Amino acid sequence: MSSHPQKTTTQAAKETFIPTMRELVRAYQAFSAVSETHIRQFDLTPAQFDVIATLGNTQGMSMGDIGEKTLITKGTLTGVIDRLIQKQLVTREIPPENRRNVIVKLTPKGEQVFEQVFPVHIAYIKERFDQLEPSELELLRVLLGRLRQVF
Repeated sequence: MSSHPQKTTTQAAKETFIPTMRELVRAYQAFSAVSETHIRQFDLTPAQFDVIATLGNTQGMSMGDIGEKTLITKGTLTGVIDRLIQKQLVTREIPPENRRNVIVKLTPKGEQVFEQVFPVHIAYIKERFDQLEPSELELLRVLLGRLRQVF
């Protein structure tokens, strides 16, 4: 038995955090839809773009590091990398000194895609964020960080 008293569905539906939760989800869905539509014009999925953006300006990274930085799950990441290899945008390299450590790197073609797509996409998203005051952006950042802490 939990220590929380049982609430009726009517009481539960009146919880004050519900409108905030809905707004958070709607804001994320709106952001995702706009970002994804723009990314797909470059013949990339959001996950593929995320990997390319993460590998850009680096000497390559391990699968583990890419997973941490992109938040793409391990199972999904392997498929994303496979498709980027098919598109000749990344390579997998196995360093001779540590055969178990696979390093994923952008190919010259991948570097070119990064240099073309990344600044364009950031500028596109920036147009939306520029509609907020700097103080609003900072407040949002702080509040979203606070929200993340409670979970």
